Amino acid sequence: MEVAVDQQKEQRGKGRTGTLENPERYDNVPGHIIPIIEREFDDFDNEAETFLAGKIAEDEFIGFRLKQGVYGQRQPDVQMVRVKLPFGGVTPEQMEAFADVVEKWAPLEKGHITTRQNIQIHHVPLRDMESLIREISAVGLSSREGCGNTVRNVTGDPWAGIAPDEIFDPTPYAGAYARYFVRHPTTQLMPRKIKTSFSGSDEDRAIAGIHDVAFLSRERDGVKGFEIRVGGGTSIMPRIAPTLYDFVEADNGDYLKVTEAALRIFDRQEWLRVNRARARIKVLVDKIGIEAFREQVDAELEGDWVAERDFDLERLRFDDDEEANAPAVPPTAASPNGDRTEFDRFVEGNVQTQRQEGFSAVEVKIYRGDLTPEQFRGLAAIMREYTGGYARSTVQQNLVLRWVRDEALYDVWQRLTELGLGEAGAREITDVVSCPGTDSCKMGITSSMGLNQAIKERLEEMEITDGLTRKIHVKMSGCPNGCSQHHIANIGFYGASLKVGDRQVPAYIPHIGGNYEGGEVVFGTRLKSRIPAKRVPEAVERWVRLYEAERSSADEEFNPCAERIGAARFEEEVKDLTLPAEFGLETMQQFIDWNRSSPYKVERGEGECAI
Repeated sequence: MEVAVDQQKEQRGKGRTGTLENPERYDNVPGHIIPIIEREFDDFDNEAETFLAGKIAEDEFIGFRLKQGVYGQRQPDVQMVRVKLPFGGVTPEQMEAFADVVEKWAPLEKGHITTRQNIQIHHVPLRDMESLIREISAVGLSSREGCGNTVRNVTGDPWAGIAPDEIFDPTPYAGAYARYFVRHPTTQLMPRKIKTSFSGSDEDRAIAGIHDVAFLSRERDGVKGFEIRVGGGTSIMPRIAPTLYDFVEADNGDYLKVTEAALRIFDRQEWLRVNRARARIKVLVDKIGIEAFREQVDAELEGDWVAERDFDLERLRFDDDEEANAPAVPPTAASPNGDRTEFDRFVEGNVQTQRQEGFSAVEVKIYRGDLTPEQFRGLAAIMREYTGGYARSTVQQNLVLRWVRDEALYDVWQRLTELGLGEAGAREITDVVSCPGTDSCKMGITSSMGLNQAIKERLEEMEITDGLTRKIHVKMSGCPNGCSQHHIANIGFYGASLKVGDRQVPAYIPHIGGNYEGGEVVFGTRLKSRIPAKRVPEAVERWVRLYEAERSSADEEFNPCAERIGAARFEEEVKDLTLPAEFGLETMQQFIDWNRSSPYKVERGEGECAI
């Protein structure tokens, strides 16, 4: 099953820095993790123009385009760009750059925070994309390897460095990892993509279990290191990542060396390349077992290639003393005058105390992860005035404002409210997560963004006040691949279809009882139900009310209750909703997807992730 490593993919060495062969010029400027190389933009322009002139085939151009983070859409002649935010970090200048390019080149005038902490911008014509990726590079933003069979954006805990439960801050090491593997010869043409996460505590807010490679901070005898897990993922074959090593040193670069060994083994699995849809490292680990994979990694670490590498953390790590740049106590600060109800609810649902005395982190609840140019700029202004310039995106498609002085919380809430971003309940039941679905994705089957809106509106109409009910997480994907991470939601859905005579109905298949909090990943149970899209909000309400009615005690949470009463009970609760309606004037809306006006028809193209 294995073949020799392509010698042309070996790392070349340690020549002049700042070149394509050795792009190792790093500045520890906030937000500037991935080094920018101007020649890449020239190459992109040249290749794009050659393609537009019809001189190279589309399949030849796609691979090149994907490495620059530019992804095809289901709509013809437009592209999506996926801008990487390593560990979610973003600066005010970068937020303003997003506002500018969205305003200039995105017809829908929005940027989208993904569940991988990226920012995606959709519906951009290819020639405009040439200008867009150049413009964002001026503030240190890069889309390099945002797509393709590469090491994708390195995600991390948005509260890293400020969380009270943290063993140590993994941020400098996540930065080093991103820098080491971007443009790395071994990771340009792997069988499939690699998704990575870094968590600083056992709460594991970066969700190690669903990643190809994941790191959790550990400390032994005063030495910093990581527990390394390999082989997790969702999609059509969900697997929870097992532990490869309990402890691998961090400061000596061993965690990079071990990762490269694992990726070299993965890269040699030619049998995985036959079916790219299943060519993930989780398939290899699942096939041979983590013990056998560990033996292969141990053997790989004895190879001559190790001596050819430079794992020096001093040149790679990203060090930024955020506390030194944190804002001073404001000379004046506003406070609620009269009714505090709304503000107190915001503090309860969106504010977390930092381990640094006097500071709090404010999580901004962002509807469907979408931000307008006005909101990008408004958040940039708030960051400058109240956070020392620090914020991080989240896997919940939100934004965490860090280093907010406790005295300034009311001022920040007022400013957010002016932007339409002051809503309480981040990571609560109304903070619904979805992928773009058929709004842009070639793989999409259903309008998951439209369903997101419909479910959120239904939940708000329910006026939920119960604290445990508010803790329920609802997520939906427009296809089985799971970009919304629906597998690990308390209530999750993925897009499907129903056939009624010669017509089609958009539908969803539900999962119940998933979890990603508290350091434990659980995949929800897939129900034997297929619910028409227009009936899904009603199903969600029924299940929420079922939980409230059936829980055995005042403190029984949703998942234990769901496990106790069983999947069949949930299926029975919505059985009548699964019965397809005959087409007619009264039922016509069921044959039209959310936020659409024409009859539904499955139109699923070939996704580019596996190209």
